[in-house]
Amino acid sequence: MIYIASDHTGLKLKKHISDFLFLQKIEFKDLGPQELDPNDDYPDFAIDVCTKVLEDPRVNRGILICKNGVGMVITANRLHGIRATLSWNPQHAQSSRLDDDTNVLCLPAEYINERDALGIVETWLHTDFLNEDRYIRRLQKIENIIRI
Repeated sequence: MIYIASDHTGLKLKKHISDFLFLQKIEFKDLGPQELDPNDDYPDFAIDVCTKVLEDPRVNRGILICKNGVGMVITANRLHGIRATLSWNPQHAQSSRLDDDTNVLCLPAEYINERDALGIVETWLHTDFLNEDRYIRRLQKIENIIRI
């Protein structure tokens, strides 16, 4: 399942991506917002999406959108088990999946256009983790940092 959310700045792009997911018959759930609220706070949406991803991180993924994407990626990566990336082109999104097995994609709504966003999302969704020893070893080291 793909969980998607944004803050007010990413609302328009979220709608565009949701329409794309629907047309591609990709199962997703929109966790908000449903209407423009200039006073909403991106951490609330990031936490909602990441909590759902963590219910079954082997199959669930998340997409988060805010003005520059940075707040979403910082918030998401605070949750143990989330590996969020901030991607601005398909090549970067692909690399984040291949090497780092990212499970949350953060997008900068004010710095990419709708067409580019769809390319990023499509690439990220259709790229599998390489699952090579060196990448597994590195991810384990990252997991161990939390225990320090």
